[in-house]
Amino acid sequence: MFAVIRTGGKQYKVAKNDVLLVERLSADAGKEVKFDEVLMLGEDAGLKLGKPLIAGAHVTATVLDQTQADKVLIFKKNRRHNYRRKRGHRQKLTVVRILDIKAA
Repeated sequence: MFAVIRTGGKQYKVAKNDVLLVERLSADAGKEVKFDEVLMLGEDAGLKLGKPLIAGAHVTATVLDQTQADKVLIFKKNRRHNYRRKRGHRQKLTVVRILDIKAA
């Protein structure tokens, strides 16, 4: 069984025991989180699509770690004007493991 969930403005296809990097969630390591925005459920029998969400369906996951992504460099330059700006950004991420997928 798999599900398509929406969190942090992105969509993820998940199955049981998958490990994901999602946008930062406000939960400590070891806590359980529940994703209520389930867009699609897939089983051996077929697919169940939401319009846009499937009512009553949810995905349970446990938080493994709070981490940061690799650094992305932002470099701006205007030639012949002595203008150079170098900045970096590291996105905050949460590592989760999918425990269970419940249909409505």
